[in-house]
Amino acid sequence: MSQQKIRNLTTLVALRNTEVERLQTEMAEKTHLRDRYQKNLERLTSLYTNSGASGNLHPALAGNCGNYKQAVMVMADSHRLDLHMHEADMAVSQQALNAAWARREVLGKVLDKTQKVVNREQNVKERKQQDELATQLWLRGQK
Repeated sequence: MSQQKIRNLTTLVALRNTEVERLQTEMAEKTHLRDRYQKNLERLTSLYTNSGASGNLHPALAGNCGNYKQAVMVMADSHRLDLHMHEADMAVSQQALNAAWARREVLGKVLDKTQKVVNREQNVKERKQQDELATQLWLRGQK
């Protein structure tokens, strides 16, 4: 029975490890996506800041340049909003990862404790057998 319990706990710990690894992979992907959002925001910001002053241009070109800057700014704002939403999603995923890690650690401790108890029981059983053999040998020697 105790060996079965240890096997079951080992399986549960392995499942928890798999869950933690899956969540870590998910977090790595989300971190990579966040980095992409940040790089895109930097590029968009540099696009509208480096497009130059539109006041020195012909009125038609100035209008086009202004519209371009405004469109890029709107796109950057949209990316910022997406980035904030993604970071909120990352925070939720991080909490799930922390909870999964804690569950795995608790099960690991239960498994360790159970293994120690089973080992102690086996040691006691072996000592009893050795004591019985020693007693039998001693009794045979007394005859």
